[in-house]
Amino acid sequence: MLFSITLIDRPDSAKLRAANAAAHRAYVTEFFASILLGGPLMAADGTTMIGSQIVIELADPSALRAFIDNEPYNRAGLFEQVLTRRFAPVIANPELFGGTTS
Repeated sequence: MLFSITLIDRPDSAKLRAANAAAHRAYVTEFFASILLGGPLMAADGTTMIGSQIVIELADPSALRAFIDNEPYNRAGLFEQVLTRRFAPVIANPELFGGTTS
């Protein structure tokens, strides 16, 4: 199952994000084969990170819950909001994702 995960940082949490960045990168590396897309959400200034977006393939909602519960940024209390939804891709740019447009 594909899931979209939108994680919104708490206000004024740049130091908390920076302090946990290495642990976050190490954690998501363990799921590299399952992550279709991931990265920071940016503020309007284009440089300030304000959250994260991940599209990931996991077995079921309980695997999704475990992924989020063990995510280092989440464990550190970085996120103000966590929004998860099943994801059904309709199009994918084959030059970017190796997928098809149907």
